[in-house]
Amino acid sequence: MDKIVVGLIENIKIVGDGEEEVLAKVDSGAKRSSIDIRLASRLKLGPLIKTRIFRSAVGKEIRAVVKAKIKIKNRIINATFSLSDRKKMKYPVLIGQNILKMGFLIDPSKK
Repeated sequence: MDKIVVGLIENIKIVGDGEEEVLAKVDSGAKRSSIDIRLASRLKLGPLIKTRIFRSAVGKEIRAVVKAKIKIKNRIINATFSLSDRKKMKYPVLIGQNILKMGFLIDPSKK
């Protein structure tokens, strides 16, 4: 499988009850991907498949996990995303290792 090169910030489409194009932060240090809870609600993503305890710099929290379909670099990916409050974050979606392992390479100089 050929690897797809992505930058640190990528334009992606999230497919739910409709489609929305957003900028996503690519983070190889994050094990799992996450999406802003308001965006997930607006697109009616779901169903809720489980809850997990997540550790972050601010401590531990329990988050809901949903399946979602995204399009990144013309490739459609079905993946799981934790729901989190990302309103104070610059990007509503964080792409973590669970998606990057599906054949992506990160080039930090790529725009």
